[in-house]
Amino acid sequence: MSLRNIAIIAHVDHGKTTLVDQLFRQSGTFRDNQRVEERAMDSNDLEKERGITILAKPTSVEWAPPGGGEPVRINIVDTPGHADFGGEVERILSMVDGVILLVDSSEGAMPQTKFVTGKALKLGLKPIVVVNKIDRADSRVQEVLDEVFDLFVSLDATDEQLDFPVLYASGRNGYASDNPDAREGTLTPLFEKIVSHVPAPNLDVDAPFSFLVTLLDRDNFLGRILTGRVQSGTVKLNQPIHALDMAGNVIETGRASKIMTFQGLERVPTEEAKAGDIISLAGLAVATVSNTICDTTVTEAIQAQPIDPPTLSMRFAVNDSPMAGREGSKVTSRMIRDRLEREAESNVAIKVTESEDKDSFEVAGRGELQLGVLIETMRREGFELGISRPRVLFGTDEEGKKTEPYETVVIDVDDEFSGTVVDKMNQRKAEMTDMRPSGGGKTRITFSAPSRGLIGYHGEFLSDTRGTGIMNRLFEKYGPHKGAIEGRKNGVLISNGAGEAQGYALGPLEDRGVLFVGHGEALYEGMIIGENAKTDDLEVNPMKAKQLTNFRASGGKDDAIRLTPPKKMTLEQAIAYIDDDEMVEVTPKNIRLRKRYLDPNVRKRMSRSKAA
Repeated sequence: MSLRNIAIIAHVDHGKTTLVDQLFRQSGTFRDNQRVEERAMDSNDLEKERGITILAKPTSVEWAPPGGGEPVRINIVDTPGHADFGGEVERILSMVDGVILLVDSSEGAMPQTKFVTGKALKLGLKPIVVVNKIDRADSRVQEVLDEVFDLFVSLDATDEQLDFPVLYASGRNGYASDNPDAREGTLTPLFEKIVSHVPAPNLDVDAPFSFLVTLLDRDNFLGRILTGRVQSGTVKLNQPIHALDMAGNVIETGRASKIMTFQGLERVPTEEAKAGDIISLAGLAVATVSNTICDTTVTEAIQAQPIDPPTLSMRFAVNDSPMAGREGSKVTSRMIRDRLEREAESNVAIKVTESEDKDSFEVAGRGELQLGVLIETMRREGFELGISRPRVLFGTDEEGKKTEPYETVVIDVDDEFSGTVVDKMNQRKAEMTDMRPSGGGKTRITFSAPSRGLIGYHGEFLSDTRGTGIMNRLFEKYGPHKGAIEGRKNGVLISNGAGEAQGYALGPLEDRGVLFVGHGEALYEGMIIGENAKTDDLEVNPMKAKQLTNFRASGGKDDAIRLTPPKKMTLEQAIAYIDDDEMVEVTPKNIRLRKRYLDPNVRKRMSRSKAA
């Protein structure tokens, strides 16, 4: 059986995972009557809730040509579309020989498309362009193809890569065609294009076994499961193997106790695997991502793809609030350290540094979404954490001058809001590089902006555009430091004691600003209960109850208290909202905002020393 290895790459929400669902169905991987969840490849709970792919996942289908002929095994890797999870994409591209570049027929080539396509073209992979969602009312197929060609040229694609085949498809409806006007059919043209255009792995089957680890997983029974492509030779069950680091040093020696290939959504045990196969291997306890697993006679490591560095960091601290330990089961620094080290091991885009006091950890990653997903995963596992405001990681250039990360920001917005967006981005030291109408009364504006200025802007952007704006961000470069950037303009309302919030006290406080808590919620001193309408912080008493007496109110009736529902923030919104002297308290049941120093006297002392 011949073999093809491909990756599907595209921007967020352009239909990668939905297309894979249809490839499963039309290849016979699923029975006609088999009940399968929609977006079957999004197996993680957070992926299902958010509708995005977070983890790169290999799968495979076996396709038999309609007129007869040799069946083909197609290994497919479904990749994340968001730039924050780009570390996943960079690793898996070394496992494949071609890519399906999926582009939305209306949105066209977006920033994430540029990021991943650049990586794929640099590796010499052969692209197949699939214009998806051609049945959209606002599709603009020819313009999108022109954008893709311009993108390839700007990424220095070779002449062979520029001569890419094109298919027009609707992943949801399960058809692909050479004709952009087609509105029915099957995915057979796509299968045929994969077999004819993507080369079979041209690797040495007779050489000694070698295998580069690109994904790491754990199993309660098998221990570490290492996934990657066999680069040379053959591996058999219980064969002696060893692991090499990048320098070629032996890390550990063991046996291939379990070899598994991918079949649909399942891992299937096999007796042996040959060069070109994408497999999972168990039997080693120390080997990790970017290590080479090979025959004991091999002494030279396979060179792994370099990974772009982290650009953002947050402080993960032990929860020291008065409510610590009430809602979570994992609260100690040792548990937090072990969990973060485990994450950094399997996710090469994350770096963890322990502080001197051993009670907090500096966690560096690609962006707010990536670290937000990690925090959300940990809170669901029972962890309690104190999270600081994100800060960018600065660098220095060759002349010793301070540099900072910049991002390319592409904003699609209704024409009426474009002036507001440009003004707000200018305040954040962003430079506009392009502005053009995108049809339908919308404008596409491109900026080069320091990452520092974008922290906390997304919520404000949605308010400014009445929820209709779309913002896409992509790491661009390290550039000159832009100086001071204005942060949040409003102060906060801070609880001056501990107890339960009372409606009687909250009613008058609504005049002061927007409240984050409602009647009956447990509070503690130093907890942030709302946003002040003015620029300074204000300590208030939200626990004051009405004095009960036997006197009736004048006028014959008591005034009913009608409270506005409190503003409840998601984890990402809370992290983006807080200032440098504030923290987010994250527990399995609650997300609370608080001052870093709960005691008001300590806060005053620290602010004075900072001013001095």
